[in-house]
Amino acid sequence: MTDRASARAAKTALSSRLAAVPGVVGIGLARRDTGYVVKVDLADAHAAERVPGDVDGVRVVIEVVGVVRPL
Repeated sequence: MTDRASARAAKTALSSRLAAVPGVVGIGLARRDTGYVVKVDLADAHAAERVPGDVDGVRVVIEVVGVVRPL
């Protein structure tokens, strides 16, 4: 089970790594049965290969949400 503090630290580390990756539109925390995970939102599936499966032992999940535009 991953606690919130560990997931936040992993999110910070991953945000730095993915800052310049095209197609990454959001990075946040999500609650799952096993605790917290880092959730990466993508504009399309092409960026998925550059997202690791875990960071510092914290699971990373991806979701293709499409392009994010202001309302």
